[in-house]
Amino acid sequence: MHHFEEELTCSICYSIFEDPRVLPCSHTFCRRCLEGVIQLSNNFSIWRPLRLPLKCPNCRSVVDIPATGIESLPINFALKAIIEKYQQEDCSDVATCSEHHRQPLNIYCLLDRKLVCGHCLTIGKHNGHPIDDLQSAYLKEKENSGKILDQLTDKHWSHVCLLMEKLKEQKSQCESVIEDDKKVMAQYFKKLGDVLEHKKQALLAALDEINTRILEEYKPVIEKLEKMREEQLELMSLNTSVQKEESPLVFLEKVDDIHRRIKALKQKPLPDFKAVEIYPRIGHLLKDVWAKTEIGQINKILIPKIELVPKRKIPGKSGRKEGGEPKELCQAVNPLAVLPLLIIVVVTVFSFHKPVSSVVMEAAPTYISEFLLLSYQGFCTHLQNIEDVLCHMFNSLMEFLGRAVSF
Repeated sequence: MHHFEEELTCSICYSIFEDPRVLPCSHTFCRRCLEGVIQLSNNFSIWRPLRLPLKCPNCRSVVDIPATGIESLPINFALKAIIEKYQQEDCSDVATCSEHHRQPLNIYCLLDRKLVCGHCLTIGKHNGHPIDDLQSAYLKEKENSGKILDQLTDKHWSHVCLLMEKLKEQKSQCESVIEDDKKVMAQYFKKLGDVLEHKKQALLAALDEINTRILEEYKPVIEKLEKMREEQLELMSLNTSVQKEESPLVFLEKVDDIHRRIKALKQKPLPDFKAVEIYPRIGHLLKDVWAKTEIGQINKILIPKIELVPKRKIPGKSGRKEGGEPKELCQAVNPLAVLPLLIIVVVTVFSFHKPVSSVVMEAAPTYISEFLLLSYQGFCTHLQNIEDVLCHMFNSLMEFLGRAVSF
């Protein structure tokens, strides 16, 4: 607190003097404070005298105030000048009230345990609260600092620490579980990725192998036809040049040679080649088998052996898609009822038709292996729907029997 502040403070409002007025007893108070004291005294008087008696709040002596009121009391100009000079100085080290301009916080409110100014006690929200001076409040709180320490070290804080440790332990356990799950997830998807990559490479290898076989099948035939085409173009060019020959003898000899070469070229037999197709198709396999397989069962799917098979001829007038009739037939007939009949048909063919059966046995390994492979894959992926599996077997068996009879 500034060393002049106590002398500049009104003993009624405990604030810096505002418009200081001097009583006849030489004590100084704020004009507004004296008006409040007189008003309080008049509340108990039933008549208004010519001169107002006032008991000095400091010395308790009774002084007479003229009827004109506090305005007739002299102003303490010396004190007012000191206050104005004091307020003009930089008093940054003195805490002031935020609600009352430039009023120092020099009183301690015991109820709210807060520093307040004199205006807060007289006209502010702390009016009527028990108070104490700043130094006394400081000494009392200093003596009671041990109680504060006791409040900060009682059992409540031990419970807080225990709860904090439990929460940290639970948090650590949850984080550990998450880390374990991350490892398991990484291992699972790595294994799944390895399986898929292995299957992918196997399918690519199968496609590369069949591509090599296609090259072996088609390249010699195409090269032979290309040679015939080159010879044709050569004869056409030779004929054009011969037409320009003016010598009859030379012209006739060359034309005769061209005729002989054309005849020989046309008598060359064209390559005997039957159209083939790729079976099974990887796209159909991925759509019909892989897409319907559970992720955990993908590693059990066998990689098919892709073959080049004779291309099936489809009548153009039917307007049906390939495989339409077997599918419709399968939908019309219950596969569970037809399966015993199919077994009987196969046994009959092999028992009573020796020529056919011998031919079938020669062609059987490829088609039977395809049939068994498709059946196995169908069982692995469609166990939930037996009818779909049997339909698939029925179509494969009908195709097998059709090829066998065609031999």
